[in-house]
Order: sequence, then structure tokens, then C-alpha cells
Amino acid sequence: MEFLVEFEITVPDGTPASEVRERERAEAVAAEKLVEEGHLLRVWTRDTPSGASTVLGLYRTDGRAELDRRLRGLPLYAWMKITVTPLGAHPNDPATVSATALRS
Repeated sequence: MEFLVEFEITVPDGTPASEVRERERAEAVAAEKLVEEGHLLRVWTRDTPSGASTVLGLYRTDGRAELDRRLRGLPLYAWMKITVTPLGAHPNDPATVSATALRS
């Protein structure tokens, strides 16, 4: 299954800059591992009307329980507000339509 995951990260007031840097480095390593395992497919940033930015990730897992387990393992998880949107196949998906057209 594929999921669109939106992350809003809020660093708690008073958190030492060194801890933020350490967690951000660890987060990059964790994301790299998810890519290597085929679970993290794409990542984008999106500005919000409030001027903050969010991160959008396209994930692929066997199901919601596995996705939740992987997200809980992220170093920044405690600082994240996460919104998950399950994605389903669509008959007009260009990837599917192109593959079908090539077989015809």
C-alpha cells in the first residue's frame, strides 16, 4: 500500500541546538534506510499559509500498522504532528495507463 504522510515538526522550546542537530542527522540516516528498503519513495516540502513548512512523504508498506511502526521509529517522531492519507489505485493513473498501452 502507498501512503501520503504529512509531517509538521515542532521543536520544543528550550531544546538545545546540539540535540536538534543530532536528531536531524539521525533523521537523515533513518530516511536513507527507509529509501534503501523501498519504503520511502519521494519527499517534498510544502509552505503553509502561516509561513511554516511541512514535509510530505510518499511511503510504501504492507499496511497501516507497518507504516505506523516505521514512523514511530523516526528520531524526530516525538516532535511530529503526522497526518496519513492512504492512497488507492486509480484507473487513470498515468503509470498504469502507460504500462497497459505498452502491452497493447
